[in-house]
Amino acid sequence: SATASPVDAMKVGVVVPQGWMQEYRDHGSREAWANTVAIAQASERIGFESVWMYDHFHTVPRASDEMVFEPFTSLSALAASTSRVRLGHIVICTGFRNPALTAKMISMLDTISGGRAELGIGAGWKQEEWEAYGYDFPSTKVRLATLRDHLEIITRMLEGGDTDRATWSGQYARVDGAINRPKPIQKPRVPVMVGGNGPDVTWRLAARHADEINLDGMSPPEVAEALPVIASRCEEIGRDPASLKVSVHTWHGSPGVSDPGQARVDLYGAYAELGVSRVQTYCDGFEDGPEALASFATDMRAAGADLESAR
Repeated sequence: SATASPVDAMKVGVVVPQGWMQEYRDHGSREAWANTVAIAQASERIGFESVWMYDHFHTVPRASDEMVFEPFTSLSALAASTSRVRLGHIVICTGFRNPALTAKMISMLDTISGGRAELGIGAGWKQEEWEAYGYDFPSTKVRLATLRDHLEIITRMLEGGDTDRATWSGQYARVDGAINRPKPIQKPRVPVMVGGNGPDVTWRLAARHADEINLDGMSPPEVAEALPVIASRCEEIGRDPASLKVSVHTWHGSPGVSDPGQARVDLYGAYAELGVSRVQTYCDGFEDGPEALASFATDMRAAGADLESAR
């Protein structure tokens, strides 16, 4: 809320343009990348807490012959082009990468950025791009079971001591004496954010393994209904629900998200009142330069979000 202390107030992350929503259809690749860097730098300058990228190969709503930036390499470059904003995935499709490699890559991103990396991770969903890139597309049950095994491995590799070697075997993934150096800068580990709206499996995985659960596109009334269920998933395993942050990814096409003014202030104010730790958003027009970012920042401050302390 507007009266919350800066420590408790909702943070705001910017999903920077990367072509996934066809926002770069009329750009060359060098021009597009230079623009993404400029938007990330403007986000930092204006006072947003973090910048984020999706993990996709093909555009939405359907695959078209247009560029889509890969997030790990892109975030590493943005780490060298910024100094304060946190850098994260919203969220990686865990099935695209061996989990030990994911742990290695996010540790290196944390090193490059001086301790600013966030690992957002989920089970994945966009079937056609899995198949186009030669991945089998398993059932939802198998994708979630794979996420479970991957989280076991990734958290072990991120948290191990300087001399520890990770060993673990599950149904869908294993490591045997895996060394992960350099370790992340952040201690005890890079923050892990599990993304997804599934109360039975995904939220239980988040309660067991994550620092944050990211709800995808949920409206404030839906978040209000979800919060006690998320808390119960923590209580099932003896975890303090307050130790699991709740964030919301708001979609640019949803009502109020991209339209400056009171409707947007009210929408995000409702999230803030619910105690959402942060929101991550792509608004129409972000790709066109700082003006849309500045307008969004104005509305976020009016909604009670914390931008000033992020400067």
